[in-house]
Amino acid sequence: MAPAPGAEPRPPALLPLLLLPLLLPLLPGPAAGLEVQRKFLSPTLTNNFALDGPGSRVYLAAVNRLFQLSGGELALEAEAAVGPVLDSPLCHAPQLPQASCEHPKVLTNNYNKILQPDPEQGVLVVCGSIYQGLCQLRSMANISAVAVRFPPGGSDPVTVFPSMLNVAANHPNASTVGLVLRRGGGGGARLLVAATYTGFGSPFFPRNRSLEDHRFENTPEIAIRALNARGDLAKLFTFDINPSDDNIFKIKQGAKARHKLSFVRAFLQRGAALPARRPYAYLALNSEANAGDKESPSHSLLARICLGEAAETTLNGSGETKKLTESYIQLGLRCGGASDAFTRLVSVFPARELLFGVFERAGAGGGGGRPQSALCVFRFAEIEETIRAARNSCFVSPAAGMVTVLDSVVQGTGPACEKRNIQLQPEQLDCGAAHLQHPLAIVNPVTATPVFTYSGLTAVAVASVNNYTVVFLGTASGGLLKINLDSTMKVISRRSISVAYGEPVHPIMQFDPSDSTYLYLMTSYQMTRVKVAACNQYSTCTECLAAADAYCGWCTMETRCSLQHECTNFTGASFWVSTSEGVQQCPAMTILEPEINIDKENPVLIIQINGTIPNLNGTNISCDYGNNIHTVARVAGDYVNQFIYCSLLPREKYPAFPEDQDHVIVETALRVNSKNIIQANFTIYDCKRTGNIYPKRACTSCLSTRWKCHWCPSTYACVSNHSQCDDKKIDCPRIVPASLEPMPTGVPRDMTITLANATFSKVNEFPERWEGSGEPRHYLLFFSYVQLHTAEKSHLFPVNLQLKHRPDRFIDSPEMMTVEVYNCATGSADCSQCLGREDLGHRCVWSESSSSCRLHSESPQLSDTCPAPEIKKIEPLRGPLEGGTLLTIRGRNLGRRFSDVVGAVRIGSVPCVPLRTRYIVSEAIVCQTGEAQEAFSDVVTVNVSQEGKSRERYSFVLPVVQSIAPLNGPKAGGTRVTIRGSSLDVGSELRVLVNTSRQCTDLSRNASTITCTMPSTELTAAVRVCVQFENKSCASYNITFKYEKNPIISDISPKKSQISGGRIITLEGRGFELVQNVSMVVRGIGREPTSCKVHTDTIITCPSPAASNITVGSKPAPVDFYLNGRLYTDDRPALDEEMYPEEALHISKFNLEYYADPQFFTAKKEKWIKHHPGEPLTLVIHKEPDSLGLESNEYQVKIGLISCEIQIVSDKVIHCSVNESLSTSDRQLPVTIQVGKFNYTIAMLHLGGGETAIIVSIVICSILLVLSVVALFVFCTKSRRAERYWQKTLLQMEEMESQIREEIRKGFAELQTDMTDLTKELNRSQGIPFLEYKHFVTRTFFPKCSSLYEECYILPSQQLSSQVGSQVQETHPLLVGEWKIPENCRPNMEEGISLFSTLLNNKHFLIVFVHALEQQKDFAVRDRCNLASLLTIALHGKLEYYTSIMKDLLVDLIDASASKNPKLMLRRTESVVEKMLTNWMSICMYSYLRETVGEPFFLLICAIKQQINKGSIDAITGKARYTLNEEWLLRENIEAKPRNLNVSFQGCGMDSLSVRAMDTDTLSQVKEKILEAFCKNVPYSQWPRVEDVDLEWFATSTDSYILRDLDDTSVVEDGRKKLNTLAHYKVNLLGSFASSRPDCCFVSLFFTVKDLDTEKYFHLVLPTDESVEHKKSHRQSHRKKVLPEIYLTRLLSTKGTLQKFLDDLFKAILSIRDDKPPVAVKYFFDFLEEQAEKRGITDPDTMHIWKTNSLPLRFWVNILKNPQFVFDIDKTDHIDACLSVIAQAFIDACSLSDLQLGKDSPTNKLLYAKEIPEYRKIVQRYYKQIHDMPPLSEQEMNAHLAEESRKYRNEFNTNVAMAEIYKYAKRYRSQIVAALDANPTTKRTQLQHKFEQVIALMEDNIYECCSEA
Repeated sequence: MAPAPGAEPRPPALLPLLLLPLLLPLLPGPAAGLEVQRKFLSPTLTNNFALDGPGSRVYLAAVNRLFQLSGGELALEAEAAVGPVLDSPLCHAPQLPQASCEHPKVLTNNYNKILQPDPEQGVLVVCGSIYQGLCQLRSMANISAVAVRFPPGGSDPVTVFPSMLNVAANHPNASTVGLVLRRGGGGGARLLVAATYTGFGSPFFPRNRSLEDHRFENTPEIAIRALNARGDLAKLFTFDINPSDDNIFKIKQGAKARHKLSFVRAFLQRGAALPARRPYAYLALNSEANAGDKESPSHSLLARICLGEAAETTLNGSGETKKLTESYIQLGLRCGGASDAFTRLVSVFPARELLFGVFERAGAGGGGGRPQSALCVFRFAEIEETIRAARNSCFVSPAAGMVTVLDSVVQGTGPACEKRNIQLQPEQLDCGAAHLQHPLAIVNPVTATPVFTYSGLTAVAVASVNNYTVVFLGTASGGLLKINLDSTMKVISRRSISVAYGEPVHPIMQFDPSDSTYLYLMTSYQMTRVKVAACNQYSTCTECLAAADAYCGWCTMETRCSLQHECTNFTGASFWVSTSEGVQQCPAMTILEPEINIDKENPVLIIQINGTIPNLNGTNISCDYGNNIHTVARVAGDYVNQFIYCSLLPREKYPAFPEDQDHVIVETALRVNSKNIIQANFTIYDCKRTGNIYPKRACTSCLSTRWKCHWCPSTYACVSNHSQCDDKKIDCPRIVPASLEPMPTGVPRDMTITLANATFSKVNEFPERWEGSGEPRHYLLFFSYVQLHTAEKSHLFPVNLQLKHRPDRFIDSPEMMTVEVYNCATGSADCSQCLGREDLGHRCVWSESSSSCRLHSESPQLSDTCPAPEIKKIEPLRGPLEGGTLLTIRGRNLGRRFSDVVGAVRIGSVPCVPLRTRYIVSEAIVCQTGEAQEAFSDVVTVNVSQEGKSRERYSFVLPVVQSIAPLNGPKAGGTRVTIRGSSLDVGSELRVLVNTSRQCTDLSRNASTITCTMPSTELTAAVRVCVQFENKSCASYNITFKYEKNPIISDISPKKSQISGGRIITLEGRGFELVQNVSMVVRGIGREPTSCKVHTDTIITCPSPAASNITVGSKPAPVDFYLNGRLYTDDRPALDEEMYPEEALHISKFNLEYYADPQFFTAKKEKWIKHHPGEPLTLVIHKEPDSLGLESNEYQVKIGLISCEIQIVSDKVIHCSVNESLSTSDRQLPVTIQVGKFNYTIAMLHLGGGETAIIVSIVICSILLVLSVVALFVFCTKSRRAERYWQKTLLQMEEMESQIREEIRKGFAELQTDMTDLTKELNRSQGIPFLEYKHFVTRTFFPKCSSLYEECYILPSQQLSSQVGSQVQETHPLLVGEWKIPENCRPNMEEGISLFSTLLNNKHFLIVFVHALEQQKDFAVRDRCNLASLLTIALHGKLEYYTSIMKDLLVDLIDASASKNPKLMLRRTESVVEKMLTNWMSICMYSYLRETVGEPFFLLICAIKQQINKGSIDAITGKARYTLNEEWLLRENIEAKPRNLNVSFQGCGMDSLSVRAMDTDTLSQVKEKILEAFCKNVPYSQWPRVEDVDLEWFATSTDSYILRDLDDTSVVEDGRKKLNTLAHYKVNLLGSFASSRPDCCFVSLFFTVKDLDTEKYFHLVLPTDESVEHKKSHRQSHRKKVLPEIYLTRLLSTKGTLQKFLDDLFKAILSIRDDKPPVAVKYFFDFLEEQAEKRGITDPDTMHIWKTNSLPLRFWVNILKNPQFVFDIDKTDHIDACLSVIAQAFIDACSLSDLQLGKDSPTNKLLYAKEIPEYRKIVQRYYKQIHDMPPLSEQEMNAHLAEESRKYRNEFNTNVAMAEIYKYAKRYRSQIVAALDANPTTKRTQLQHKFEQVIALMEDNIYECCSEA
């Protein structure tokens, strides 16, 4: 069963392996002193462990799991799952049958609280946190089995109560301790339980506020329960040991808040005074009582309970039961002084008469570090004496302030301490009495001084070994310390080992009951068996004893360091030497005569035994010389002084002498019982070798050696026995050392040598003559004509005297005498070098003619003067003014000796002092420059008898330091700084000092920069940076660098990585702006470090390193980060680790768990995947479940080099698809998946041929054929039915048949021909008349005024142009122009508007402002739209800011809509933000509209106009033969014939044109067509009006007529005048016309045709009026009756004609161009999707509706209905009606609802019903393409918006817009101020006061000023 979430489980995939014991060959490091022997890893968090001594088992309890392990190997023997279970803290345990629970239960983890074995009963008490702390009794032999089921159930049920089930604390963080108690004499067992209260009123109890909660307030804090598993189960876990005794300790309900008890440990301890008595039970706990509480001022407490007398001491043979509260007494434990005490108890351990406790300071460690802790030692004798004195004080002789009754306890109610006339027995002083049944508390704590302090101690265990106390301490970081204390509790040694890195050690540690040299301890996920000492790491006795490890000693007879029991015969005397005996007791031996002559006869070794060694008498002993050479030894002397006599090894087995030595050292060991136990060395020497090794000083060496050697002159040899020589010599003949004059090569010279102590019997001992001197035994030897040669500059020849008759013998020359031979011709390249040799005694002269050096005697007298110095190079070439630069001068003739150049080097007037150690004769001078007064440059001069100058100039410059960057960095150092300035590369030595002491390292420099690495510092402060040249003064005086706080890494995520590495780990923290470079290292298993990237001040990302040497089940590996090259550590105070550098280990704050690389495979695990090119490809990749928790963006799938787009990622499956075509010449592509650096090829994709495609095509065709046959059959059946119905109605239709056929035939002909004709006529030559951007904006933003354009914005000009058109100037108040306000109002208003503009540019103000206005009921929709448009104009120059405001307001709108019906959002324009969105889309889409959509839109409008003009149009009603709108269809068959008119326009200078008109056209209609023909290249706003143009018809060359719509010739029908047409005037096909404009002074009284009264006039059709239908004229009476519906076919005709243009328009709107993608659309759609995702809106229909309401319905429909917003054209009512039909088709295409169409549906929906499904696909494809575009960053969008603002800046008068906005602000002033006050942000920034300032400025007669303007 896998652990539940929250149980902190190990990875499930590793569980089978985790449960195996790990045999870890963990060799301790140097001086570790401990050794981890075995480990067991738990898959979940560990809670408790217990040991079974007799059974050698270990029981381990973890969250939801129990494990039974073997004692020595920690091998798994059995396990049991005990959770998670469905539970609720508000419900009783389900084992309580009478308790029902209505509260919901959730899956709850089971945390173990008690794990106590009872070996006598063979049960293990297991209590967990589930079911209110229920306990189980499991079998100790097999914990997977329940030994005693309780409650038993079955046929013999037992009545149980909650108190029997609610044993332990039921919360993971609440403490519980338990202890099995046994009665004497084999009585029943009991269970002492102490648990933190978790019932009603405690912080652990859920807030429920129900009366039922009081059921859980009766659990006592301390109780003794029955534990007789073999007895009456009805008594099990009850308090009633005896009928009347409640063994409980319960704090009163009202006092629980002040007394929160946290229990540490329960243990038994025998009394120090009467050890035979039954042991006491002790409870160690912490109390949260207030410090001033009279009962328990101390936080750490020790409570004692008496268990009664042993059974054998009572009469009835059973132990007396003590009532718990009768003997309960508590006292405080204080570690440290009153002011600096360690007040919180962490762990305790009783050790005989001592109690050891680990304490920590309460509340410490809050800064991220571990709390300071200490070890204190208390004596049980003192504790017991304090208890006795306290009881005596309470009942016999009361003393104030010493002891008090615990009145906070239920059982403490009663009299306080008072004197009673009683005499207490010793047993009563210890344990109280039945008549004194009150728990007591001792006021003053027992105090101890800390013996050891450390950080983060968590556990303690103690052993007494060899007169030492050894304390084992667990740490919070997973370490184990071992300290050795002497009898005074002083620390004498300390060792440590890491057990489980980063896992705290559990407070209880236990020694192995069967072998106390092993310690069991538990960490968060690990059970460990540790050997208490690693003695075998010490190889010698000295190392062993000097380690001061109480466990370790020297096993003499086995020559090893071991534990005492590991040494054979360790109980015998002197077999094992302990640490306490000291290093001086290490066994050793001394050879009394350690030097033996090689010639000695029968030598014997006498050995003295030292140190501690057992008596060797009676043992088999010998001397071992190595190489299996042994000699017999015997023991002499007594036990105290033992001597060993040993024969020396035989002469022939002496070891060989080293080549250059006269002695050999022999090692011998004393071998006892075939084991070498001690050893020593002795020396064998040979005097003959002494003389032979040193032949040049044989006599001297012989007499000075430490051996007993003698010199024999007669044999000239060294002997060991003086009897071997007749004339023993004491003084040796020797050469007296003397210096000889140097000799030139090849020149013979005489030589004299002095001898001392010379006694020669023959004069001819030497080859040359000799004679005595004045001194006794001193002789002079004369050698003539000695000639020596050398080719070197100089060579030393040794001088020795050799005996003639003994070539191998020499006169001693203790100090080697030499003669120098020189060659003048070698090694002297110039004059100075040659003559400079004179100081060496070389007699050389320089020949200038041959440029060579010669011997003085070889040539005539030459000059001893050398040429002037020649300087070839100087370096460096620049130095600071202060001097100190080491200047190197190289050249020739730079002096013969150093004295020549002293004071001879100058730079101008500045001296340069040469350095003797760096001077090379004639070749190089190194000198130190002096100080210059000012900057200059000059040559370097060297004056040696003559002056030489350098060709290069040396410059004294003043280096200038200007700046340092960066200016700050972390105090940990490592910041790489760049110091900038000038002349920074001067001089020879540079230092950069930080704060005058620390150096900036890793210097590199050039002329303008110095780069170096800053050191670390302790404090955060600004420090001075000193740039120091040549160790002089600072070149910088104002350069500072500020040390900031170190960056803090607070967390890393994820905390898992695959082995291959490369997973992106995100570091969160702060202060990262100070970081220049980051690297990540995983200690232990990580390979090379990885480089990280700093993104922001709070985010760094690092790829995880690949792992190596990883083992299955490894714990998380520690992770280190290096910031600026410095290891990242928490800023913790320095602890005492500095005293022990071997333990000052860096503890990593973060860990990274490594798991196996993820495994992927295809669905069927096939290695080949077939795919046909051209088909869509979707891959389904399966993956094995893992624990990495990878996100979808961490996977990357590729097919070859093409990425596969990942669409779905789950724990087991990855879906991806490829949108590109796959093609390769190899026909095979690898399918690879990459996660970080892990790259795996899953399969190969095989691109197959078309065979399968052909088969599939055939199958599909067959299916279609079958479906066609079925459809045909159905169709035929229905056709027959329809035919029968048709036969019935055929007779009724005969009269109309001919008319319908004729009309359909005409419609069909028009449908076929109009497309060609219209396309030809639309080949216009002029450009598209786009409106300028500013007019597009004003018409779009303020559409209500656009319909009354002249009234709102246009001021007609007073004079008309003489050209064709008359220019009409548009003037809108918002367009750029002067803000017309009176001068007396201007200053205040301009200042007010400026301040108001500043407020509007404050995001918080503007949002509050808009919301405040929208909340007003009288702020109408028109006002909202007007405000939105004014805001758009005002903020047009800052579209980025405008966009952010719009987004914030949209978020508010979305929040409001999401809670209601999200699909209704943006459906209308009823709020400010909706109108802002409309305007924003208009601005962003203008370029796209003009460049992409404008042309097809304009062509469609022209096509509609042309198609309408092809047929008759009623001038009065506007109805036409050809239209798209049924309401505007002319439902009459009006015969119309075209007329081509030759027209000339007078005054425009154009040639005559042929204008096509219909004979049914009125004269106004003809004039409109003429104007259109002549003004087709002129914008409509510049056309003359029709009323201003006259049409003159030249019927003949002389006759002409002015044609008008109404004149005297007009016909009257039915009382109405008919408008004149061309047919009325009988104009022929080639009529000539002239159009002219009347005089400008002419005022036309002609009304427009549209204004005519339909009651008086008509054009083509009389108005329909049923009241006058009976008065039909003769003309109507003979008109055939025709159904009006038959003319609906003309709608189809017009539709077909315009279809191509409409398709082109829709395609332009709903397609994406690669070169001009709709940036704003992508950005806004992504914004909508992001908002939907945040609110959990996943319905795709909702997203479709939002997008449709945002763009198509909000912008495009508006444009489609209002082309005058875009073009300068005339939009007639009829064109408007047609565009409405097209706009409706566009709306239907964007809708998701199905069209429910029928015979009664309006024609404007029926007309395009067939095309709507196709259009919908286009819309959905458009949305998909937008979604698939790469996302836009904020930067890209802001750049686009900024460009739009820049293109149209200064187009609008923002002051006017501001003034208009201000009117709303003025109207709702009080409401706005209230809203600003209510908002905390605006209130904090005092925006309401700034708004009041605007009001004050603007209200200075603003309305009077405006009225004047």
